Amino acid sequence: MKRFGGVSAAGGIAIAIVALWLAPARATDQDRLDQIDFPVRTVTVVVPFARGGPTDTVARLIAVEMAKTLGQPIEIENILGAGGTLAATRVAHATPDGHTLIVGHMGTHGSAAALSPKLGYRPDKDFEPVALLAEMPVLLLARRDFPPKDMTEFKTFVKSHTDNINVAHAGFGSVSYASCLLLDRLLGVDPTAVPFSGTGPAMQALIDGQVDYMCDQIVNAVPALREDKIKAYVIASAERDSAVPQVPTAAEAGVPGFRIAAWTGLFAPRGTPEPIVAKLNAAVSRALDQSEVRTRLTDLGGIVPGPEQRSPVVLAQLVHDEITRWGSVAKGSTP
Repeated sequence: MKRFGGVSAAGGIAIAIVALWLAPARATDQDRLDQIDFPVRTVTVVVPFARGGPTDTVARLIAVEMAKTLGQPIEIENILGAGGTLAATRVAHATPDGHTLIVGHMGTHGSAAALSPKLGYRPDKDFEPVALLAEMPVLLLARRDFPPKDMTEFKTFVKSHTDNINVAHAGFGSVSYASCLLLDRLLGVDPTAVPFSGTGPAMQALIDGQVDYMCDQIVNAVPALREDKIKAYVIASAERDSAVPQVPTAAEAGVPGFRIAAWTGLFAPRGTPEPIVAKLNAAVSRALDQSEVRTRLTDLGGIVPGPEQRSPVVLAQLVHDEITRWGSVAKGSTP
């Protein structure tokens, strides 16, 4: 599965790296990782949405700690457009040496494949999964003065005012788009979808009252909720979240089918040598073990994956499962 061929200079480097990885058994795993001559320059982590959104927040929190472990700076590059798929396409075709990575999520590496079959990449084949970074429940949010007081009133109101209601999202195939697509189909409504360059700008539009509602990851919503700038109707998870304990689950509110576990993961281009992937995975795991990172993510409502959930194999299976799941939701939808 891991390929880095040729006998060019780049190929020679890859062979040397693999040789180090296959060092005598007396060396510990950490010793082997430390011997790998990677990274040799700044690592670019691409975030496929605007600064300030949930994906960007998670990426920046973890990148700070990863840089300390790797011994090289990590630069966050925000590339916007097409629900994150423009950025994913770029990274899919980047040099597979570990110096260009992407923070993908349920949208770019799950629902987008089902909703947009003509993507410029294959989420399950054109990347090397590195590690799961975080899981984040999705909330149904609305502008502060949106009339319905609870989910029962929300369903009635949206059905009777569908033609005059606007729903914000971060681009076709994004988490926010797919989540509200699922909700709208459960409710049998078809409001006007308004795209933004990311959930950060979409959230600001919701706060400003320019749109009526949106579905967003809890990490992006908690600050505005705590400041009473928006309202939340339900959380699309099995249990309430301690960050917003007053928000009922969708099942409690009468919409049991609205269950979504958004997630973010780190990916490298296909062909990145396995030892480099392993070193990146170790850096992610160390970052997630830092109390400051865990506290920050938990405070925002995120779920930090346990050690057994951080392997590339687990992330690869998650991508496969998400593509399958959203394929059934996507039937009949078009860009």
